Amino acid sequence: MRTLIRSGGPVLSRRSLAAGAAAGTLLAASGLSADRARAADPLKVGFVYVGPVGDYGWSYQHDQGRLALEADLGDAISTTYVESVPEGADAERVVAQLASGGHGLIFATSFGFMNATLKVAKSFPDVVFEHCTGYKRADNVATYAARFYEGRYVIGVIAGLMTKTNVIGYVGAVPIPEVVRGINAFTQGLRSVNPEATVKVIWVNSWYDPGKEREAAETLVAQGADVLSQHTDSPAPVQVAAEKGLYAFGQATDMSAFGPEAHLTAIVDDWRGYYIERTRAVLDGTWTSGDTWGGLASGMVAISDYNTALPDTVVAAAEAARTGIETGTLHPLAGPLTDQAGTERVAEGEAPDDGALLSMDWFVEGVQGQAPR
Repeated sequence: MRTLIRSGGPVLSRRSLAAGAAAGTLLAASGLSADRARAADPLKVGFVYVGPVGDYGWSYQHDQGRLALEADLGDAISTTYVESVPEGADAERVVAQLASGGHGLIFATSFGFMNATLKVAKSFPDVVFEHCTGYKRADNVATYAARFYEGRYVIGVIAGLMTKTNVIGYVGAVPIPEVVRGINAFTQGLRSVNPEATVKVIWVNSWYDPGKEREAAETLVAQGADVLSQHTDSPAPVQVAAEKGLYAFGQATDMSAFGPEAHLTAIVDDWRGYYIERTRAVLDGTWTSGDTWGGLASGMVAISDYNTALPDTVVAAAEAARTGIETGTLHPLAGPLTDQAGTERVAEGEAPDDGALLSMDWFVEGVQGQAPR
Protein backbone atom coordinates (compact mmCIF):
# COMPACT_ATOMS: atom_id res chain seq x y z
CA MET A 1 0.00 0.00 0.00
CA ARG A 2 1.47 3.35 -1.03
CA THR A 3 0.54 6.96 -0.36
CA LEU A 4 1.98 10.00 -2.08
CA ILE A 5 2.27 13.37 -0.37
CA ARG A 6 3.39 16.14 -2.66
CA SER A 7 5.61 18.72 -1.05
CA GLY A 8 7.05 22.09 -2.01
CA GLY A 9 4.40 24.16 -0.23
CA PRO A 10 3.35 24.80 3.37
CA VAL A 11 0.48 22.29 3.39
CA LEU A 12 0.48 18.50 3.19
CA SER A 13 -2.85 16.80 2.70
CA ARG A 14 -3.48 13.29 3.89
CA ARG A 15 -6.33 11.90 5.99
CA SER A 16 -4.08 9.80 8.20
CA LEU A 17 -1.87 12.79 8.97
CA ALA A 18 -4.92 14.68 10.22
CA ALA A 19 -5.29 11.95 12.82
CA GLY A 20 -1.55 11.79 13.42
CA ALA A 21 -1.52 12.89 17.03
CA ALA A 22 -3.58 9.93 18.16
CA ALA A 23 -1.51 7.48 16.15
CA GLY A 24 1.73 8.97 17.44
CA THR A 25 0.53 8.70 21.03
CA LEU A 26 -0.34 5.03 20.55
CA LEU A 27 3.04 4.34 18.97
CA ALA A 28 4.90 6.01 21.82
CA ALA A 29 2.92 4.05 24.38
CA SER A 30 3.62 0.69 22.82
CA GLY A 31 7.20 1.25 21.62
CA LEU A 32 8.84 -0.29 18.56
CA SER A 33 9.59 -3.85 19.51
CA ALA A 34 8.75 -7.40 18.55
CA ASP A 35 5.12 -6.47 19.34
CA ARG A 36 5.12 -4.54 16.05
CA ALA A 37 5.44 -7.79 14.10
CA ARG A 38 2.26 -9.04 15.78
CA ALA A 39 0.33 -5.80 15.40
CA ALA A 40 -2.88 -5.84 13.39
CA ASP A 41 -1.98 -2.62 11.56
CA PRO A 42 0.85 -2.50 9.04
CA LEU A 43 4.06 -0.68 9.82
CA LYS A 44 3.90 2.74 8.20
CA VAL A 45 7.16 3.53 6.43
CA GLY A 46 7.84 7.07 5.19
CA PHE A 47 10.33 8.29 2.60
CA VAL A 48 11.46 11.89 2.14
CA TYR A 49 12.97 12.79 -1.23
CA VAL A 50 14.91 15.93 -2.14
CA GLY A 51 13.83 15.73 -5.78
CA PRO A 52 10.85 14.45 -7.74
CA VAL A 53 10.52 10.71 -8.18
CA GLY A 54 10.60 11.42 -11.90
CA ASP A 55 14.10 12.89 -11.83
CA TYR A 56 15.38 9.57 -13.24
CA GLY A 57 18.33 9.93 -10.89
CA TRP A 58 18.77 9.98 -7.11
CA SER A 59 15.17 10.23 -5.90
CA TYR A 60 13.91 7.93 -8.65
CA GLN A 61 16.33 5.25 -7.52
CA HIS A 62 15.36 5.57 -3.86
CA ASP A 63 11.75 5.17 -4.93
CA GLN A 64 12.67 1.99 -6.76
CA GLY A 65 13.90 0.76 -3.39
CA ARG A 66 10.58 1.72 -1.81
CA LEU A 67 8.67 -0.19 -4.50
CA ALA A 68 10.86 -3.25 -3.91
CA LEU A 69 10.09 -2.96 -0.20
CA GLU A 70 6.36 -2.99 -0.91
CA ALA A 71 6.72 -6.00 -3.18
CA ASP A 72 8.73 -7.92 -0.59
CA LEU A 73 6.73 -7.20 2.58
CA GLY A 74 3.25 -6.74 1.17
CA ASP A 75 0.50 -6.14 3.72
CA ALA A 76 2.96 -6.02 6.63
CA ILE A 77 3.74 -2.42 5.68
CA SER A 78 2.30 0.65 4.05
CA THR A 79 4.55 3.30 2.54
CA THR A 80 4.34 7.03 2.04
CA TYR A 81 6.69 9.25 0.08
CA VAL A 82 7.09 13.01 -0.01
CA GLU A 83 8.93 14.32 -3.04
CA SER A 84 10.72 17.60 -3.85
CA VAL A 85 11.35 18.53 -0.23
CA PRO A 86 13.83 21.44 0.12
CA GLU A 87 16.66 20.97 2.59
CA GLY A 88 16.09 23.08 5.69
CA ALA A 89 12.90 24.12 7.48
CA ASP A 90 10.62 22.32 5.02
CA ALA A 91 12.46 19.07 5.67
CA GLU A 92 11.93 19.38 9.42
CA ARG A 93 8.23 20.06 8.88
CA VAL A 94 7.79 17.06 6.58
CA VAL A 95 9.71 14.63 8.78
CA ALA A 96 7.78 15.81 11.85
CA GLN A 97 4.44 15.34 10.10
CA LEU A 98 5.34 11.83 9.08
CA ALA A 99 6.43 11.00 12.61
CA SER A 100 3.29 12.46 14.17
CA GLY A 101 1.20 10.71 11.54
CA GLY A 102 2.00 7.29 12.91
CA HIS A 103 4.97 6.32 10.74
CA GLY A 104 7.16 3.94 12.70
CA LEU A 105 10.09 4.09 10.26
CA ILE A 106 11.22 7.10 8.23
CA PHE A 107 13.95 7.22 5.59
CA ALA A 108 15.30 10.74 4.98
CA THR A 109 17.26 10.49 1.75
CA SER A 110 19.40 13.61 1.35
CA PHE A 111 22.47 14.98 3.11
CA GLY A 112 20.76 18.27 3.89
CA PHE A 113 18.00 16.51 5.84
CA MET A 114 20.49 15.53 8.55
CA ASN A 115 19.91 18.20 11.21
CA ALA A 116 16.16 18.24 10.65
CA THR A 117 16.01 14.47 11.11
CA LEU A 118 18.06 14.59 14.30
CA LYS A 119 15.89 17.35 15.72
CA VAL A 120 12.62 15.56 15.01
CA ALA A 121 14.02 12.26 16.30
CA LYS A 122 14.53 13.80 19.76
CA SER A 123 10.81 14.50 19.96
CA PHE A 124 9.84 11.02 18.74
CA PRO A 125 12.12 8.56 20.58
CA ASP A 126 9.91 5.59 19.65
CA VAL A 127 10.07 6.25 15.93
CA VAL A 128 12.98 4.83 13.94
CA PHE A 129 14.79 7.17 11.54
CA GLU A 130 17.30 6.35 8.82
CA HIS A 131 19.31 9.17 7.23
CA CYS A 132 21.08 8.72 3.91
CA THR A 133 24.63 10.12 3.45
CA GLY A 134 24.77 11.76 6.87
CA TYR A 135 27.16 11.25 9.75
CA LYS A 136 25.13 12.15 12.85
CA ARG A 137 23.38 9.33 14.68
CA ALA A 138 21.28 8.79 17.80
CA ASP A 139 19.68 5.82 19.56
CA ASN A 140 16.78 5.99 17.10
CA VAL A 141 18.68 7.42 14.12
CA ALA A 142 20.91 5.33 11.85
CA THR A 143 22.89 6.45 8.82
CA TYR A 144 23.56 4.78 5.51
CA ALA A 145 25.28 5.59 2.24
CA ALA A 146 27.01 3.94 -0.67
CA ARG A 147 30.62 4.21 -1.74
CA PHE A 148 29.74 5.95 -4.97
CA TYR A 149 33.37 6.93 -5.42
CA GLU A 150 34.19 3.30 -6.24
CA GLY A 151 31.94 3.38 -9.28
CA ARG A 152 33.27 6.78 -10.28
CA TYR A 153 36.79 5.38 -10.51
CA VAL A 154 35.52 2.75 -12.95
CA ILE A 155 33.80 5.26 -15.22
CA GLY A 156 36.88 7.48 -14.97
CA VAL A 157 38.87 4.67 -16.57
CA ILE A 158 36.36 4.54 -19.42
CA ALA A 159 36.48 8.32 -19.87
CA GLY A 160 40.26 8.28 -20.04
CA LEU A 161 40.22 5.75 -22.85
CA MET A 162 37.38 7.35 -24.81
CA THR A 163 38.28 11.04 -24.76
CA LYS A 164 40.00 12.60 -27.76
CA THR A 165 40.35 16.13 -26.40
CA ASN A 166 41.66 14.99 -22.98
CA VAL A 167 39.11 17.31 -21.39
CA ILE A 168 36.32 15.78 -19.30
CA GLY A 169 33.42 17.91 -18.10
CA TYR A 170 31.96 17.26 -14.66
CA VAL A 171 28.69 18.80 -13.46
CA GLY A 172 28.88 18.98 -9.67
CA ALA A 173 25.85 19.41 -7.42
CA VAL A 174 26.78 20.71 -3.96
CA PRO A 175 30.42 20.95 -2.81
CA ILE A 176 30.28 18.51 0.10
CA PRO A 177 32.85 15.75 0.76
CA GLU A 178 30.69 13.10 -0.92
CA VAL A 179 30.79 14.98 -4.23
CA VAL A 180 34.44 16.06 -3.91
CA ARG A 181 35.46 12.48 -3.12
CA GLY A 182 33.66 11.25 -6.22
CA ILE A 183 35.33 13.82 -8.47
CA ASN A 184 38.72 12.82 -7.08
CA ALA A 185 38.09 9.11 -7.61
CA PHE A 186 36.86 9.76 -11.14
CA THR A 187 40.00 11.77 -11.86
CA GLN A 188 42.26 9.05 -10.45
CA GLY A 189 40.59 6.46 -12.66
CA LEU A 190 40.87 8.79 -15.64
CA ARG A 191 44.57 9.51 -15.15
CA SER A 192 45.44 5.90 -14.37
CA VAL A 193 45.01 5.24 -18.10
CA ASN A 194 45.49 8.75 -19.51
CA PRO A 195 47.83 10.97 -17.43
CA GLU A 196 47.33 13.91 -19.81
CA ALA A 197 43.58 14.15 -19.29
CA THR A 198 42.01 16.75 -17.00
CA VAL A 199 38.62 17.26 -15.40
CA LYS A 200 36.80 20.60 -15.53
CA VAL A 201 34.21 21.06 -12.78
CA ILE A 202 31.24 23.41 -12.75
CA TRP A 203 29.09 23.59 -9.61
CA VAL A 204 25.35 24.14 -9.97
CA ASN A 205 24.74 24.26 -6.19
CA SER A 206 21.64 22.13 -6.49
CA TRP A 207 20.95 18.42 -6.50
CA TYR A 208 18.25 18.71 -9.13
CA ASP A 209 17.94 21.63 -11.51
CA PRO A 210 17.68 20.50 -15.15
CA GLY A 211 18.12 24.03 -16.45
CA LYS A 212 21.32 24.72 -14.54
CA GLU A 213 22.63 21.24 -15.29
CA ARG A 214 22.06 21.78 -19.00
CA GLU A 215 23.74 25.18 -18.91
CA ALA A 216 26.74 23.76 -17.06
CA ALA A 217 27.05 20.85 -19.50
CA GLU A 218 26.88 23.19 -22.52
CA THR A 219 29.55 25.42 -20.98
CA LEU A 220 31.82 22.44 -20.41
CA VAL A 221 31.39 21.34 -24.02
CA ALA A 222 32.25 24.86 -25.15
CA GLN A 223 35.43 24.57 -23.07
CA GLY A 224 36.52 21.47 -24.99
CA ALA A 225 34.98 18.57 -23.06
CA ASP A 226 34.06 15.60 -25.22
CA VAL A 227 32.93 13.38 -22.32
CA LEU A 228 30.53 14.52 -19.59
CA SER A 229 30.08 13.14 -16.10
CA GLN A 230 27.85 14.40 -13.34
CA HIS A 231 26.89 14.26 -9.71
CA THR A 232 23.48 15.81 -10.24
CA ASP A 233 20.14 14.12 -10.58
CA SER A 234 18.58 14.98 -13.93
CA PRO A 235 19.51 13.45 -17.29
CA ALA A 236 20.16 16.93 -18.75
CA PRO A 237 23.95 16.41 -19.17
CA VAL A 238 23.32 13.11 -20.96
CA GLN A 239 20.85 14.86 -23.25
CA VAL A 240 23.39 17.59 -24.03
CA ALA A 241 25.99 14.96 -24.90
CA ALA A 242 23.51 13.22 -27.18
CA GLU A 243 22.69 16.47 -28.96
CA LYS A 244 26.39 17.26 -29.47
CA GLY A 245 27.42 13.78 -30.57
CA LEU A 246 29.56 13.30 -27.46
CA TYR A 247 29.71 10.79 -24.60
CA ALA A 248 28.32 10.90 -21.07
CA PHE A 249 27.71 8.81 -17.95
CA GLY A 250 24.43 8.43 -16.09
CA GLN A 251 24.08 9.25 -12.41
CA ALA A 252 22.37 7.04 -9.79
CA THR A 253 20.40 5.13 -12.40
CA ASP A 254 20.69 3.98 -16.00
CA MET A 255 19.95 7.09 -18.09
CA SER A 256 20.55 5.48 -21.47
CA ALA A 257 16.98 6.19 -22.60
CA PHE A 258 17.90 9.88 -22.77
CA GLY A 259 20.84 9.35 -25.11
CA PRO A 260 21.35 5.74 -26.21
CA GLU A 261 24.41 6.50 -28.32
CA ALA A 262 25.93 8.99 -25.90
CA HIS A 263 25.38 7.05 -22.66
CA LEU A 264 28.46 4.88 -22.05
CA THR A 265 27.29 3.42 -18.73
CA ALA A 266 26.05 4.67 -15.36
CA ILE A 267 26.70 4.35 -11.67
CA VAL A 268 23.57 2.75 -10.23
CA ASP A 269 22.57 3.16 -6.58
CA ASP A 270 20.76 0.02 -5.44
CA TRP A 271 18.89 0.60 -2.16
CA ARG A 272 16.50 -2.35 -2.45
CA GLY A 273 18.29 -4.80 -0.21
CA TYR A 274 19.01 -2.21 2.46
CA TYR A 275 15.43 -0.99 2.68
CA ILE A 276 14.08 -4.51 2.94
CA GLU A 277 16.63 -5.56 5.55
CA ARG A 278 16.16 -2.52 7.78
CA THR A 279 12.39 -2.61 7.60
CA ARG A 280 12.38 -6.29 8.51
CA ALA A 281 14.55 -5.42 11.50
CA VAL A 282 11.96 -2.92 12.73
CA LEU A 283 9.19 -5.46 12.24
CA ASP A 284 10.96 -8.18 14.21
CA GLY A 285 12.34 -5.87 16.89
CA THR A 286 16.04 -6.30 16.05
CA TRP A 287 16.69 -2.81 14.65
CA THR A 288 19.64 -0.93 16.16
CA SER A 289 21.30 2.33 15.25
CA GLY A 290 24.55 2.23 13.31
CA ASP A 291 26.19 3.19 10.05
CA THR A 292 26.24 1.31 6.75
CA TRP A 293 28.57 2.25 3.90
CA GLY A 294 28.42 -0.31 1.13
CA GLY A 295 30.07 -0.31 -2.27
CA LEU A 296 30.59 -2.41 -5.38
CA ALA A 297 31.29 -5.57 -3.42
CA SER A 298 28.07 -5.32 -1.41
CA GLY A 299 25.93 -4.42 -4.41
CA MET A 300 24.87 -1.01 -3.13
CA VAL A 301 26.82 0.43 -6.08
CA ALA A 302 26.56 -1.13 -9.52
CA ILE A 303 27.63 -0.36 -13.07
CA SER A 304 24.88 -0.44 -15.69
CA ASP A 305 25.21 -2.17 -19.05
CA TYR A 306 28.03 -0.88 -21.20
CA ASN A 307 27.30 0.89 -24.46
CA THR A 308 27.95 -1.54 -27.30
CA ALA A 309 30.05 1.19 -28.93
CA LEU A 310 32.75 0.68 -26.28
CA PRO A 311 35.72 -1.28 -27.64
CA ASP A 312 36.42 -4.60 -25.96
CA THR A 313 39.70 -3.23 -24.62
CA VAL A 314 37.88 -0.41 -22.82
CA VAL A 315 35.33 -2.78 -21.31
CA ALA A 316 38.16 -5.04 -20.17
CA ALA A 317 39.94 -2.13 -18.48
CA ALA A 318 36.75 -1.07 -16.73
CA GLU A 319 36.03 -4.60 -15.57
CA ALA A 320 39.57 -5.00 -14.28
CA ALA A 321 39.14 -1.84 -12.22
CA ARG A 322 35.78 -2.99 -10.91
CA THR A 323 37.13 -6.42 -9.98
CA GLY A 324 40.13 -4.87 -8.25
CA ILE A 325 37.90 -2.64 -6.15
CA GLU A 326 35.50 -5.48 -5.30
CA THR A 327 38.33 -7.78 -4.20
CA GLY A 328 40.18 -5.08 -2.30
CA THR A 329 43.31 -5.10 -4.45
CA LEU A 330 42.57 -1.62 -5.79
CA HIS A 331 41.65 1.44 -3.75
CA PRO A 332 40.33 4.30 -5.90
CA LEU A 333 42.16 6.91 -3.83
CA ALA A 334 45.36 5.05 -2.94
CA GLY A 335 48.62 6.96 -2.80
CA PRO A 336 50.67 8.54 -4.02
CA LEU A 337 47.97 11.21 -4.10
CA THR A 338 48.75 14.90 -4.54
CA ASP A 339 46.42 17.86 -4.49
CA GLN A 340 46.05 20.65 -7.02
CA ALA A 341 48.99 22.53 -5.49
CA GLY A 342 51.25 19.49 -5.82
CA THR A 343 51.29 18.73 -2.10
CA GLU A 344 51.31 15.05 -1.24
CA ARG A 345 48.17 14.13 0.67
CA VAL A 346 48.42 10.33 0.65
CA ALA A 347 51.79 8.59 0.53
CA GLU A 348 52.63 5.77 -1.85
CA GLY A 349 51.48 2.42 -0.53
CA GLU A 350 48.85 4.00 1.72
CA ALA A 351 45.14 4.70 1.39
CA PRO A 352 42.93 7.22 3.20
CA ASP A 353 40.83 5.79 6.00
CA ASP A 354 37.10 6.32 6.14
CA GLY A 355 37.49 9.41 8.32
CA ALA A 356 39.71 11.07 5.72
CA LEU A 357 37.32 10.07 2.93
CA LEU A 358 34.30 11.43 4.77
CA SER A 359 35.95 14.82 5.35
CA MET A 360 37.64 15.22 1.96
CA ASP A 361 37.57 18.90 0.96
CA TRP A 362 40.42 19.15 -1.55
CA PHE A 363 40.89 18.23 -5.18
CA VAL A 364 43.53 15.91 -6.58
CA GLU A 365 45.96 16.94 -9.27
CA GLY A 366 44.22 16.94 -12.64
CA VAL A 367 41.02 18.66 -11.50
CA GLN A 368 40.35 22.16 -12.78
CA GLY A 369 37.90 23.88 -10.49
CA GLN A 370 37.67 25.22 -6.98
CA ALA A 371 37.31 22.85 -4.06
CA PRO A 372 35.00 23.94 -1.22
CA ARG A 373 36.31 26.27 1.44
